[in-house]
Amino acid sequence: MKKFIIDFSGDKKISIDEGQTILQASLSAGIRHYHSCGGNAQCSTCRILIHAGIENLSAYTQKEAALRQKMPFPRNMRLACQCYVTGDGVRVHRMIRDEVDIQMYIKEDTLPDLEYIGEEKELALFFLDIRNFTRFINFYMPFDVIHIMRRLFNLFRKVIEENNGRIIETAGDGFYAAFGFETTVEEAVNNAATAGFQILAEIDTFNAAYVYKHFLHNFQVGIGLHAGKVIIGNIGIGVNNNLTVMGVAVNIAARLQQATKDYNNSFIISNKAFDLLSTKPSHTSTSAKLKGIKEAINIHLIGMPYNLTTE
Repeated sequence: MKKFIIDFSGDKKISIDEGQTILQASLSAGIRHYHSCGGNAQCSTCRILIHAGIENLSAYTQKEAALRQKMPFPRNMRLACQCYVTGDGVRVHRMIRDEVDIQMYIKEDTLPDLEYIGEEKELALFFLDIRNFTRFINFYMPFDVIHIMRRLFNLFRKVIEENNGRIIETAGDGFYAAFGFETTVEEAVNNAATAGFQILAEIDTFNAAYVYKHFLHNFQVGIGLHAGKVIIGNIGIGVNNNLTVMGVAVNIAARLQQATKDYNNSFIISNKAFDLLSTKPSHTSTSAKLKGIKEAINIHLIGMPYNLTTE
């Protein structure tokens, strides 16, 4: 009978026999592995997060497949009671370690939050800031300010979602979005670039047809776009349903958006993302030292200069 080694992060490495479930092996090794239903795929308390070696795990059993239809587990989460190891190099993490964990991950009102838990993926990161909103705030009443904000963010959200993106967080007069949750990073970058150019065009239309007509004002935005590996997860389970996307790539995208002021251009894209575009737009290329980023990176200015008279 073949034997393999499986690494339980935070616990220990153990030996597992071919044909033995991960739950059976962990219990035999003295790991306190929750399994409220006795290992029958009826409770999910034995769930594990796969950090490495997912290709060396068995396919879903009928019981696990049935449970996954009811509960939105990500691909890298398995039931230890239904999962077998077929090779070395598997590293896992027990999701349920105490009673608090059970409340966080098992309660029905938290199930919609579990689509992403600690997954690493390459995404397109998109940051946008409204350039001259402070001036508008200083001249108009609170109702007008909030009304225009709602109009603008409704426009932004519509465009982002039409291009298969997702707004992750809003802050003041800006937001950041991510593309590529269900696609390749190449498709994600192209979708994000399309969204950026569409927003720039629709802002111009909105200014001409509404804002200047009623408020004698024109809005401008700065957009930064980058692509890279990030960590995806829901950290506000039961409190906040927002998805969290974290990593150096997010910081670079944010700095690119901030650099739109320094380079007087409404849309800046990193060289990494630019190389993934199927059609290259008109651009000016340069090297930039971004705040908080150790190495200078090559960037491309693909937007338009600002009309500084409206700042």
